[in-house]
Amino acid sequence: MRIVRDYQYVEPQDRGASVAIGNFDGVHLGHLSVIDIARTEAQRTGAPLGILTFEPHPREYFAPDAPPFRLTGPTARASRLEKLGVERLYQLNFNAALAALSPEGFAQKVIADGLGLTHVVVGEDFRFGKGRAGGIDELRAFGAAMGFGVTAAPILRAGALNVSSTSIRQALSDGRPRDAAEMLGHWHRIEGPVIGGEQRGRELGYPTANMSIDGLHPPRFGVYAVLVDVRDGPHKGSYHGAASVGVRPMFGENQPNIETFLFDFSGDLYGATLSVALVAFLRGEEKFDGLEALITQMDADCARARTILEAL
Repeated sequence: MRIVRDYQYVEPQDRGASVAIGNFDGVHLGHLSVIDIARTEAQRTGAPLGILTFEPHPREYFAPDAPPFRLTGPTARASRLEKLGVERLYQLNFNAALAALSPEGFAQKVIADGLGLTHVVVGEDFRFGKGRAGGIDELRAFGAAMGFGVTAAPILRAGALNVSSTSIRQALSDGRPRDAAEMLGHWHRIEGPVIGGEQRGRELGYPTANMSIDGLHPPRFGVYAVLVDVRDGPHKGSYHGAASVGVRPMFGENQPNIETFLFDFSGDLYGATLSVALVAFLRGEEKFDGLEALITQMDADCARARTILEAL
């Protein structure tokens, strides 16, 4: 997969794709339906399959001090899209110049002239241009005038809910990872490098791999049964485990993170990239009377997590 970050400097082989446009936070089932329409059009015309998205997320750009909300960072999103067969990722730098483009300016300068796209697919609630002034009707009119096709995909539903990043965030905030997975089409994963910790888990008999969740929407704080993929290094492979997400109230006020204990594992994971899938919420964060009570609860958590994961 080739990644293009500036629509003004595009190699000839990177032009002419059939793309799905959006932020693709989480790459959920609604996103997949939009991508599949773009894929069908790409196959029909022999064009590359592409994604047009933005970095930073426009919401981060306009409200930099807002609480973290992203389900996936740009690296995890790109990895997921590549696995789906995307050939061109137009991950455009979202800046003041791009934000200032009118709907017509965006269609002309980015879609038609800059990237030379042949077809664009968007959700039926898609808005674009300065002040989100443009909608589907305007995009179709610009496409007819500028030479690119336009398809609007209907909103996908899962039961009573619209499949959306907002609904998935709410499910995770409520400690409902299975409901989130139903909308995502896969387990929600937290990905990143293993970083140094205070090694308290090792002292308790539960050595953990610690990862930052900075910039990501935090799921409900507590303990989860998890599936773990070690992406690189000598211990590359898939494991079962239990993870704690939160601020570790037993040990004072701390920055939120995720600490994962891999079952039946021995080795050094520092610097390795992990992908931790939240499967089941076991309990909320607690402050115990002492370390003995904490260890007893951790024993019970791991036993319960093993049972849940072995039944998958």
